[in-house]
Amino acid sequence: MNRLAFLGPTGTWSEIVAMIYQELHPGEDWQLCPHITIPQVLKSVATAEAELAIVPVENSVEGSVTTTLDGMWQWEELQIQQAIVLPIRHALISCATAIKDIALVYSHRQALSQCEQWLEQHLPHAQRIATHSTTDMLSQVQTDPRIAVIASPRAASLHHLPILACPINDYRDNCTCFWVLARSPHHAGRRTSLAFSVLDRPGSLVAALELFALQGINLSRIESRPSKRGLGEYIFFVDVEANVNDRQMQTTLAALQNITETLKVFGSYDTIYVQ
Repeated sequence: MNRLAFLGPTGTWSEIVAMIYQELHPGEDWQLCPHITIPQVLKSVATAEAELAIVPVENSVEGSVTTTLDGMWQWEELQIQQAIVLPIRHALISCATAIKDIALVYSHRQALSQCEQWLEQHLPHAQRIATHSTTDMLSQVQTDPRIAVIASPRAASLHHLPILACPINDYRDNCTCFWVLARSPHHAGRRTSLAFSVLDRPGSLVAALELFALQGINLSRIESRPSKRGLGEYIFFVDVEANVNDRQMQTTLAALQNITETLKVFGSYDTIYVQ
């Protein structure tokens, strides 16, 4: 049986996407394997402990999941197979008699940020505590009515816990893009993701980006992350609207290889939008 790693425990948005992936591939037999942190999920595929992984990479409100980007740079084996975009509707889960009685709110950092305005309005005095995933503290909800967790409605149902409010995310069009990762290269798809570090000289980043423009390739995203080697050193993550095998893309990558310090191509893929 093939193993599909995701950020657990059960009830997380990552597990929901893993289940959607199963539905999209009915002829394949997958065992869902939860992990405590995103780095553990990524490592499980990079070291062949699992065949596939589901990880969040970008939210429409809060931006990129930096832990995922850093892991993609760290583990050379990881390749994107597909992107799945899921609407996110957060629920406030608690056994409190009233919302005003809640003193502690637990959830993943991204979820807390996506509900920041709602929390300021309804729970301005409650302490917000970030956890590894949205469902980490659900086991404590039933024992302490002062506690609330922000998680999926499915998580509340699995743990037989009441939902006091839903949805509580600040923006209606709140969605997260998840990557499906494996070790095998993937060349089918209309989008390609890659990352590179530039040489320490003036104009090096401009020169790299100009290569895409010269070939008429559109950049849909560019983001920098610290290289972790020293202050002022960055890695640039780029999404482009082209297939890695396109002639223009091959020309660009060949030229990019000559003017960057390190270049990593994460694969080409298509995106599925879940309603």
